[in-house]
Amino acid sequence: MFWNREVETMPQEILKELQLQRLKEVVKRAYERVPFYRKKFEEVGLKPQDIKTLEDIKYIPFTSKAELREVYPFGIFAVPLSEIVEIHSSSGTTGKPVVAGYTKGDLELWGEVMARCLTMIEITKEDIVQIAYGYGLFTGGLGFHYGALKIGATIVPASAGNTRRQIELMRDFGTTFLACTPSYALYLAEYAKEEIGIEPSLLKLKAGSFGAEMWTEEMRKEIEKRFGLKAYNVYGLTEIIGPGVAHECTEQAGLHVWEDHFYIEIVDPETGEVLPEGTRGELVITTLTREGMPMLRFRTRDITSIIKGECPCGRTVRRIDRIRGRTDDMIKVRGVMLFPYQIEQAILEVQGVEPHYQIVITRPQYLDEIEVQVEVSKETFSDEIKVLENLRKKLEKRIEQTTGIRVKVTLVEPKSIPRSEGKAKRVIDKRKLTD
Repeated sequence: MFWNREVETMPQEILKELQLQRLKEVVKRAYERVPFYRKKFEEVGLKPQDIKTLEDIKYIPFTSKAELREVYPFGIFAVPLSEIVEIHSSSGTTGKPVVAGYTKGDLELWGEVMARCLTMIEITKEDIVQIAYGYGLFTGGLGFHYGALKIGATIVPASAGNTRRQIELMRDFGTTFLACTPSYALYLAEYAKEEIGIEPSLLKLKAGSFGAEMWTEEMRKEIEKRFGLKAYNVYGLTEIIGPGVAHECTEQAGLHVWEDHFYIEIVDPETGEVLPEGTRGELVITTLTREGMPMLRFRTRDITSIIKGECPCGRTVRRIDRIRGRTDDMIKVRGVMLFPYQIEQAILEVQGVEPHYQIVITRPQYLDEIEVQVEVSKETFSDEIKVLENLRKKLEKRIEQTTGIRVKVTLVEPKSIPRSEGKAKRVIDKRKLTD
């Protein structure tokens, strides 16, 4: 199914011509209307007319999240505040939040790309869409809302939290599509079965779109098994537009990027050098049509790669692999760099445990130590000590094989790891408290 077949199947040669035209326009607009960008251009001696080909984008300086915080709140806007009709922002948990402003045109754009996302996983106006992402300054809830509204689906704007009510709404309204974080999806399935007595696979859910945090293929399989639906990956970020930058199709073989609106590059996280297709690196995005807040070469800090080859679904826009981690989530322990994603992958490959865990990093003396606390299933927890000890050793071995470092695994009883109604907190780094 296509929402905009002409664009979604546009030949790459024609798409690149459109991208170049729009790149020139957005560079000129940013230079003329955003002092932040004019200064960056002047510092490297670059003029808008110097951008003659798509490859010339490499001469444009990167934009970082730290820089956006320096111009808080409205220093990146390209239109008067009177033309901004909606404002969103990041959480600001690690500093000043990044503020995103939307014109009426930007909201139309947001609804358009989200309508494409939903349609390509066969969501139509006949579906009942339950949105369990937070509404408000967080972009998740309203992004899905605008897309569902555009395709004419019935919307249940449940927002995040109130888990019992979420399950009751799914049951009573016959919800067919769920949007939330993957960790919350697991909690919803667990709560439905154990607290309400509803078998989640008997609900009418046929599909779900999950994002806003890293999750593995093993996590996908767990969600699909519990709910009996197809689980899809969605990608977006506040600085670019919110959810809707990219989404999987029914092939579940990478996330299609809407390249007529977002130009993507993969760069070396250390050097900033542009890497070829198929090479894993940091995703960099330039908005091509955003009016209120153009973004040039934004360093997302997300690690992925561009997938080579065409997708069987018939779409010609390129795909990115699922996000493998963030450069700022990378953990350095005893000289080894690893992502929480790797530990999750190893855990979920072992039978007898639940998909709930926490990574605790300490430095009791002079060496870093990692403890991975893993919930065991009810059935396994009731087994004899020898069985649990064998399970613990198996987990330690599997994690070492995946990450290259030895960790201490602690098996904990069911439901002892805190559940999240939003983004799950996987890593507790106590070194920062003692350094």
